[in-house]
Amino acid sequence: MEENKKIKTSTGLDQNLAGLLSYVLGFVSGIIFLIVERENKFVRFHAMQSTVVFLIFLVIGMIPFFGPLLSFVISPIAFILWIVLMYKAYKGEMYKLPVIGEFAMKQINK
Repeated sequence: MEENKKIKTSTGLDQNLAGLLSYVLGFVSGIIFLIVERENKFVRFHAMQSTVVFLIFLVIGMIPFFGPLLSFVISPIAFILWIVLMYKAYKGEMYKLPVIGEFAMKQINK
């Protein structure tokens, strides 16, 4: 796994750092890396997973009446998930969340 860290991307960043940065601003940084990184599947996977996960959290928060309550309950979980995903990406792991990870992988393999 250590050798994965030194693989450069088309952005000039090491892939583990680019993978981590895909999560930093949630779906915004995910979209940016999907646009900028065209070749590295590791980075594209993490960018797609970030985009999907954090858009889902955003949509949940926008549900009328229940959204704010759900957001209040889910926020600590989302924060922990955010940290874990950044850590896994930095360690060079292609960590797939259930369902969302498979969806992200299918999207980048198209």
